[in-house]
Amino acid sequence: MKTPTAAEIMIPLEEYPHIPYWFTIRQALVELENAALTTSGGRRSLPRVVLVFNESYQLLGMARRRDLLRALQLDTVSGRGAGHRRLFRRDAAAPQEVNEEILGRLREHAERPVSDAMTPITATVSADDPLLKVARELVEHDVALLPVLREGSVAGVVRTVEVLHHVTGLLGEA
Repeated sequence: MKTPTAAEIMIPLEEYPHIPYWFTIRQALVELENAALTTSGGRRSLPRVVLVFNESYQLLGMARRRDLLRALQLDTVSGRGAGHRRLFRRDAAAPQEVNEEILGRLREHAERPVSDAMTPITATVSADDPLLKVARELVEHDVALLPVLREGSVAGVVRTVEVLHHVTGLLGEA
């Protein structure tokens, strides 16, 4: 039984959110917020990651939604100096409302470059890699997304949702 390759189940790069490293965290959040994908099963899905490239279109890393939230430094009003005050202490309830001070700090942190929030790519797959190799790479590297390379360039991405869809199809045929 022939199983699909990474190229056959990937989301092409032009359909997946990606930005240059000098974009801001705010711009990365907007890119994720405006992106909607259709899975191989036909369902709508929001991406969890924005890919980050350099000016030569070489993949530098990725920024996950939680990386972007972490970069906003929601736990502090000011990340500067020894005198900073915590907004959300672990032992206290979060503020019920956003005041001007909090909003100002969020906006300040949101204008930092996305490269401050990105994580490096730990694994990739080749376009001709079979489904089970892609699944193994996802599990071994504990990632939810793998860039798919064709001739050294990123052609697209494969997410766990696409892999699960195809693995489930294989199990249904057994």
